[in-house]
Amino acid sequence: MFKHVVGIDIVEIPRIQRVLERWGERFLQRIYTPQEIIYCRGRSPQLASRFAAKEAVMKALGTGIRGVGWRDVEVVRARGRAPSVQLHGRAQRRAQALGIAELALSLTHSGQYALASVVGALEEARQP
Repeated sequence: MFKHVVGIDIVEIPRIQRVLERWGERFLQRIYTPQEIIYCRGRSPQLASRFAAKEAVMKALGTGIRGVGWRDVEVVRARGRAPSVQLHGRAQRRAQALGIAELALSLTHSGQYALASVVGALEEARQP
């Protein structure tokens, strides 16, 4: 039997659009990995859903934005496959310390909002 950690976040797409218009490349480089920037091509709904995913992962890791860098959490998507999470640096170390065996990600966006949900399964040996 597995124990789980969960994170969820919702982001207003117009807010991400305004930040992108104001800060442009500086915003993109601070928050997103090079592959995420390529995939999103400046599209606000995709950027917003990835922003929400990063925050949802940080919540699942129990760190918030102070404990994990934005680019330590990457949303990857192979052609024809569902998006998934790849962890780097501090996020990867935190997940290992918690015994997270895998993270499942779900993204959606519609109209004004983007939402991300993350469920992490803990290794059996790490359960109390």
